[in-house]
Amino acid sequence: MDSGCPLIVTGQQIGAGWSPALSVVKALAALALAKRLGGEAIYWMADEDHDHLEVASVVGQDGNRLRHHRFRFGSPAGIATGWLPWTEAHQAEAESLWGPLPKPSRSTLKDHVLALGEPLWRRGLRPFSPTEAHRRDAIQDELERWRALNLEADLIRQAERLEAEGVKMVLDPRTQAAWFSLDPATGRRARLEPGEVPPAGTWLSPGAAVRPLMQSLLLPVTHAVLGPGERAYWRLCEPLWERVGLQAPEIVPRTRAFVVPKGFDLPKERLPDLRAGNWGAFVQSAALPSLGLQMPRTSPLWSEALGKRVMDEYARFQQRVRRLDARFQRDQVKRAWGLDPEKLRQALFPFGKDQERVLPGWFWLRDEALLDRMFEALGSGAELVLVEES
Repeated sequence: MDSGCPLIVTGQQIGAGWSPALSVVKALAALALAKRLGGEAIYWMADEDHDHLEVASVVGQDGNRLRHHRFRFGSPAGIATGWLPWTEAHQAEAESLWGPLPKPSRSTLKDHVLALGEPLWRRGLRPFSPTEAHRRDAIQDELERWRALNLEADLIRQAERLEAEGVKMVLDPRTQAAWFSLDPATGRRARLEPGEVPPAGTWLSPGAAVRPLMQSLLLPVTHAVLGPGERAYWRLCEPLWERVGLQAPEIVPRTRAFVVPKGFDLPKERLPDLRAGNWGAFVQSAALPSLGLQMPRTSPLWSEALGKRVMDEYARFQQRVRRLDARFQRDQVKRAWGLDPEKLRQALFPFGKDQERVLPGWFWLRDEALLDRMFEALGSGAELVLVEES
């Protein structure tokens, strides 16, 4: 790499099917930024993490519906994701969820992710695995030097400062380890307590709060495209850059992206109303069924029990009418838009979350034209982009 060339890095823990799809957005955003700056873009494959539940939990298609699915890898807890198997059985299981898939060159989850990412590699994004032996062997002495600096104390002081500012901790260095050991033969990653000697033949593996430093040790990073959670734990390592003798890269917040139906022209600021199913925000409510309904008067001739019964029945009636109101408003929106807003809501916010956090990235990676439109949209640097589906 040209040391004078801007180097933009982004990445994600590797996951089956390139889940979640926001990893595709981050990758294309890094590419778009590299194009603007005349630099290169790197995709950091976080394959030494060991959250099996996260990498195995996906959604698949069942007709027009989405359903949750979990892959089983048969590996004990603590095995880093880069060492998890991806067998022919996994491949067949994935194809039953998502249709035809590229076949990996080797039988690991990391190679499955590499195979699916080919459309991005062709566009110039460079995959980078921090668990290649020649890379990790070369930095062990420097990581040992870092560990001797007692960076844990700096992390804890920084966490206390941030808490005093009202910042919510997404990662607490008082309970989460700063260092692990990683066995390159088996992929087993184990927590190291302060002062504990790592087993012979293992690598030092930094925890999430120290990982940004290792990233810049391995690569001359100038910019890092990060999501909100990542930006939160990157703040923990702010005091550490000077201590280890590295320059902190510029942090670039990642863009949110939605893939929307063709012709969709709803202003971006109305997406929260769509997510909440607040159809009344999009139509006039002149003919709502509930208009004119008033609470009935109680009678002094009624017993307390009868009065309560009347009020309870009326409350239930009001609830049913409110449902009719919502259905009436939904029908009005449907006539105005030419599509069912509830189906649109479920498409953009499946299971109540942004689609990029739920869908596997393969849904977008398999569509070359969609990737081109998303790349172009992300080039604007906007906080939120809407990209029309193919």
